Amino acid sequence: MSKPANPFHLLLALALLAAGVHARAAPDDEFAACVANLQHAARERGVSPGVVQNSLGNVHFVDRVIELDRAQPEFTTTFAGYFNGRVTEQRVEQGRHLLEQHHDLLRRIYRQYGVPPRYLVAFWGLETHFGSYFGRMPVLDSVATLACDARRSDYFTGQLMAALKIIDEGSITAERMKGSWAGAMGHVQFMPKVFLKYAVDYDGDGKRDLWGSIPDAMASAANFLRGLGWKQGWRWGREVTLPDDFPYESAGLDEQKPLSEWKKLGVHDAYGRPLASADIEASLLVPAGHEGPKFLVYHNFNVIMGWNQSEFYALAVGRLADRLAGAAELVNPPPEDAPRLSRDQVIALQERLAKRGFDPGEADGILGPQTRKAIRRFQHANGMIADGFPSRDVLSELSLHVADAD
Repeated sequence: MSKPANPFHLLLALALLAAGVHARAAPDDEFAACVANLQHAARERGVSPGVVQNSLGNVHFVDRVIELDRAQPEFTTTFAGYFNGRVTEQRVEQGRHLLEQHHDLLRRIYRQYGVPPRYLVAFWGLETHFGSYFGRMPVLDSVATLACDARRSDYFTGQLMAALKIIDEGSITAERMKGSWAGAMGHVQFMPKVFLKYAVDYDGDGKRDLWGSIPDAMASAANFLRGLGWKQGWRWGREVTLPDDFPYESAGLDEQKPLSEWKKLGVHDAYGRPLASADIEASLLVPAGHEGPKFLVYHNFNVIMGWNQSEFYALAVGRLADRLAGAAELVNPPPEDAPRLSRDQVIALQERLAKRGFDPGEADGILGPQTRKAIRRFQHANGMIADGFPSRDVLSELSLHVADAD
């Protein structure tokens, strides 16, 4: 049985269509009409009249938010460009200092939530460079602008209602609630709905303050990770080495095997030592192809991806956490001369794979799992190492020219 439509979303959608709000900025009168509907919805959801009138009633449409929402990067980022720009020596050094500075706090949080300190500090480092930049846009303006835009109205209407409830509960004023262009907030960049569900008042001052309270921010991050299914005592994954004849068709997050099976396939740790013969399920990732680093990743890697659906991001969090705990740099760093593709080139790659009979899914310009599977099949059919990576050999065979690396 299908889920009944939300009457408010139907009303808002009709208002947007009537006003002609499709893929363009809304003029003042159209935005005002949308905000009036949002105020009605907020009152129905129990937001206090004062917050509805004084906070939601004073929002502004922000053209820049729509521009950023529509913007697509011209070029995709190579793993080397992404990873080397985030897991830096400066970030490692600062993170280690903060681990020591907040040792007692982070250990208390670990005992309560089961998430080791190094992971909390790694998320903190990647999200806001340890609190040095939260974003400067008023959150209500951002999410109201996006709620009144037809492209993702339902999603951002929910985020707006959550933001109003956060103000209503007294955690922060509308004036202080600033964040990213899409509404992510505070030290660990929670979206409003995540804030409502997982933010905690760890310092006991009566407010869930992710902007001004490091205890609240770190405990909230731990609570979120626990809610996503973090397994205490497990690591995220590890760098490994593979034999020359390794069957790369086994790579990818959707291919899981026990460590004992990976061991039988000749997988060793990064220093060539045998893996433990355990029944822990793991997947193999080769984000820069067979010439770059290889990783076995476990359950907690998928938890990290519940925070941000990017394999590059999750690998950076995991490796930064390792470095904060004293680990050395990658044994096999990612090659810096990897091809850097524009989104149009990725679309062309997908279209040419499909024309050759290797289904990459929708030609959307994203090198997702389906496209990588198609590349693997193409490589196998053409006598290449089937690592699913769009190498220069693959691109040449498909008559595609590439940009320089990052």
